[in-house]
Amino acid sequence: MTNGSVSHWFREIGLPSPGAPLPGDAQADVCLIGAGYTGLWTAYYLKKAQQDLRIVVLESEFAGFGASGRNGGWIVGELAGSRHAYARTHGRDATVRLQKAMHASVDEIVREAAAAGIEADVAHDGVVNVARNAAQLLRLRAEVDESREWGWGQDDLRLTEPGERMRVDGAVGASFSPHCARVQPAKLARGLADAVRALGVELYEQTPVTALHPRTADRGARAVTPHGTVTADYVLRCTEGFTAAFPGTHRDWLPMNSSMIVTEPLPAEAWKEIGWQGAELLGDMAHYYMYAQRTADGRIAFGGRGKPYRYGSRVDASGATPQWTVSLLHRMLTDMFPAASGAGVAHAWSGVLGVPRDWCSTAVVDHATGLGHAGGYTGHGVATANLAGRTLRDLVLHRDTDLVTLPWVGRRVRRWEPEPLRWLGVQLMYGLYRRADTREAALGRTSRLARVADTVSGR
Repeated sequence: MTNGSVSHWFREIGLPSPGAPLPGDAQADVCLIGAGYTGLWTAYYLKKAQQDLRIVVLESEFAGFGASGRNGGWIVGELAGSRHAYARTHGRDATVRLQKAMHASVDEIVREAAAAGIEADVAHDGVVNVARNAAQLLRLRAEVDESREWGWGQDDLRLTEPGERMRVDGAVGASFSPHCARVQPAKLARGLADAVRALGVELYEQTPVTALHPRTADRGARAVTPHGTVTADYVLRCTEGFTAAFPGTHRDWLPMNSSMIVTEPLPAEAWKEIGWQGAELLGDMAHYYMYAQRTADGRIAFGGRGKPYRYGSRVDASGATPQWTVSLLHRMLTDMFPAASGAGVAHAWSGVLGVPRDWCSTAVVDHATGLGHAGGYTGHGVATANLAGRTLRDLVLHRDTDLVTLPWVGRRVRRWEPEPLRWLGVQLMYGLYRRADTREAALGRTSRLARVADTVSGR
């Protein structure tokens, strides 16, 4: 087994050689910091909307290095945040529009990836969530009932029989939504990088940004790097889990760690026993939840939280994963799929995602300062980043569209607590979720410990 350094997704296609760094001071219309999905989709949509724009993308490593090349490969149309939180600030109708925009983003990515000639193992087969005890089944049914109250029908989310699309050991209930597609994350990221370069976007790798400065009366907004400064009408930060490294943003978004393993390819008889013949994504209703996909080459990629947070918002950029996390994820995988127990773990890796204090994502452009950002996707970034790209495009170009009125636009929330409260709170939250999952196996209802954890988390 190999561990860290890069994800399985990059091991599969080969680790790219970073492109050239910024050659010196530059002037642009729009400067994007970060060549992950958010930065790349924003560049893509801006350039397609207005070909004469000079767009510069600055990336500290290489395109797709962060969460965009390490995630679970879910293009999922779920809200990156709570519908109730958005409704409290912007009302029910606006929240429904945001959810519809998220559903549409799944189709948008599938369509645009094909149009751009990006081969990324995309399969639009939906997502299955399973319940494996009575408490989880109650939550599963409540989730479907609540979706009906918000106007979603059987075609959006429905209960299914356990084993209808795959056989998960111990499953007592399941739901299915078509609003999800599988993707090979690194292929999508590198394909987008190639697409924006072909459109004329200047993408500079090995170029960390060390400071941001707002627009002044006599000069534009600026992104400062060791290789030169980019001055632009707009400088947009698209750095998700790495945001805490920027001066003044240390407590804005918590860098939450998530870990994954991938098996060796499973033999045909194992897949037959599991019954997972399509490319549906898989999640569960545990508090300490998992996520999985069947890869295009017949492996199971399986993820969960592992060690969720490092003191002081530190980030391990190498993606090294503790052995106890690897063992935990493998036990979870084989507990759900005993037929996979003969397949060893081929690779393990980790990455970080951005979590705002209210767990709701944001897209912001300040026309006075020329600065903006998008992110805080709380683990739903593959589809949300695409919506962010189109939203930032419309905000920068002063377009009067439905996207710029969605309730996540301009959203601002309080910051995370200082250390050690931040670290203690996250440890308490996930400790309570783990204990709640253990208790619920016999309890038959949602544990009070989970409700306390929800209060601590701010969800």
